[in-house]
Amino acid sequence: MQDAIFFDTLRQGLWIAVMIAAPLLSVALIAGVAIGLFQALTSVQEMTLTFVPKVGAMLIVFWVSMSFMSETLVDFFTRSLVPMIAGF
Repeated sequence: MQDAIFFDTLRQGLWIAVMIAAPLLSVALIAGVAIGLFQALTSVQEMTLTFVPKVGAMLIVFWVSMSFMSETLVDFFTRSLVPMIAGF
């Protein structure tokens, strides 16, 4: 296998990983900032207040974007990796 093909496939795989992780990470960031701001404004320092809503928001976003994640991974595998492994 040529180095250019290997590095191009690796670049595509990393970009797919960024695209798949972006919705979850952005919701975690937004929820964390919102909860931190709420805690700073109200002086409530409860540990479960930071954890439970953030996990709940991430689960909802994961459930909503699961089809996008699956389609993206299946497309990457069927268009890039499987033909490369099969030698087409």
